[in-house]
This record gives sequence, structure tokens and C-alpha cells, in this order.
Amino acid sequence: MTDEPHFDFQQDERGGVTVLRDGHPQSHVDLHDPELLVFEYVAQLAIGIDLLPPGPTGITHVGGAGLTLARYVQHTRPGSPQIVLEPDAALTEAVRRELPLPRNHRIRVRPQDGASGVAALRDDSADAIVIDAYDEGRVPANLLSPNAITHYRRVLKPGGLLLLNLADEPNRRHLARSLATVATRFDHAVVLALADVMKGRRFGNYVVIASDSPHDLDEIRHRATRLAATTTARPAKTLEGTAKPFTDEDVIPSPPPPELGAWRAR
Repeated sequence: MTDEPHFDFQQDERGGVTVLRDGHPQSHVDLHDPELLVFEYVAQLAIGIDLLPPGPTGITHVGGAGLTLARYVQHTRPGSPQIVLEPDAALTEAVRRELPLPRNHRIRVRPQDGASGVAALRDDSADAIVIDAYDEGRVPANLLSPNAITHYRRVLKPGGLLLLNLADEPNRRHLARSLATVATRFDHAVVLALADVMKGRRFGNYVVIASDSPHDLDEIRHRATRLAATTTARPAKTLEGTAKPFTDEDVIPSPPPPELGAWRAR
């Protein structure tokens, strides 16, 4: 019999709250300032959201945790209809109890895993899909398979954005195959990462912005200069190289993170 997960909510000196599951950080939330995105890759994902036309935006999130990015969208684009696929119902219940969502929000959390949840969505029903889901520090294989990428493309409206938070070792072999798989359904993609991660100096997160429409790389780089940590952006093709796309038979989860404690939070 497995132990029930334990959740903690630790307030910091800035007034924000870190959500911990079994002692591991899952999210940082500031109820008074939803635009304060402490973790670098969350701020990078927000760059993608901000590229969309102004006004309410339909977004599907795969992975919820503290609902940090969903709160950001609600704050910056009030009235946006959002679906959050988060299978950890106990975590969602604890978050909603300790960190209530704003009034008049349109955030709907469904206790489903990402792969089956996205497969059940209607065609052309989302302006953006955000993939930010990890299982024991690894991106699940079924979120990176050709079948999954096909569903993301189907669910997105023309010109919509697929945003993925990936992770890899300095050799970037898994990232390259992931990018090659994305490229089978999306013609344009840009990758953002912290400068030392992009230089291959350490394990880290890579945020991918993919679409069927071209990106303004200069605009993305300009927005990246506003982030607290030095962030670089590169066309995905320069990181993909000659890597072969995953197949539904050989797709694997992203590499496990190094033993450095709580290396990521959402």
C-alpha cells in the first residue's frame, strides 16, 4: 500500500507561495501578482502565450500543479477559457483550497492524464496547448509520441501555438529527436533556454514554441531580454540536426534529472 502524498505551502519573503509535494517544489504562486513568474521556464512559456493576439485566448494546459501559468493567462487575458489536464486530483484539491483561484475565472481542471485528455478534445478548439507535465522528473513518453504530436496539431486552431517544457542532458539527443518529431506536424519552431543550458554546460529545461506559421525570432529574442535570467532563443532546426523522429514504438521519456535535489518546480 502506497503512502498518501503530503503537500506543503511555504510562503516566502516576497509574499509568494511555493507548493511542495512530498518535499519537492511543484509550483510558485503569488496571488497578489500573477505576473510574477519566478521559475525561468515558466516565464519562457509565458513569452509564447504573449505572442498570441490580444484578448481572451483558449488554452489547454497538460500539467497543472499550482496553476501558475493558468493564473497568469487569467490575469493578463481576463475571460480566457482554459482547460487544465492534471491527473493528481489530491494536488489540485490542496492547491484550490490553499491558493484559491480568482473570481470569475474560466479555468476548468480535469482529473485526466494529458495524452487521453488531449485525444478527447475537439478539432480546432485551442489557441495554444502547453505541455508541462513530468513524472518523477521526466517528460512522459506518451506526450512526445507521433500520435500525441498529431493530436496537438489537430486540436490547435490554424496559427495556434504548441508550447512544450522539455528537459535533457548536455548531449541533447532526446531533445533533438523530440524536435524532429514536432517537425513532422509543425513547420516552424523556436527553442528557448537559459544561456548555460543552451551552451550544453548542464542538464536543464528547453521551452519549445511550435506553430504552422512563421515566428518572429527577433521579437522572441527581444522579449527574452526582459527576463531576470539570461535566456537565449534559437531556431529548432539548429538543435534538431539530423536526428530521426520518434516512432510510437521507440519513443522514450526524457532523461532523468541528475541527483541535485529538487531541480525543477512548476
